[in-house]
Amino acid sequence: MAADPLSAAVSDRICRHMNDDHAEAVLAYARHFGGCTEAVEARLLAVEPLAMRLEVDGAPVEVPFDHALSDSEDAHRTLVAMLRSLPGKA
Repeated sequence: MAADPLSAAVSDRICRHMNDDHAEAVLAYARHFGGCTEAVEARLLAVEPLAMRLEVDGAPVEVPFDHALSDSEDAHRTLVAMLRSLPGKA
């Protein structure tokens, strides 16, 4: 099955899934990659080719990716790899 282009609809689907099912991962992205070490709450707002946009404790935070995402599969692989790269994660 081919991957979906990284459209606004795909971004919305990813955000809904991450916020509903992986809230701790979103908070980890904010704390580690967003530099918000004391963050209490984070929501994923958008996954765009160059960065993810978060709302962290009510403030906007942008976390750049290490490459431009090409499609939904690339987004999935990249988000998983970022999480696995965190200390204590595997």
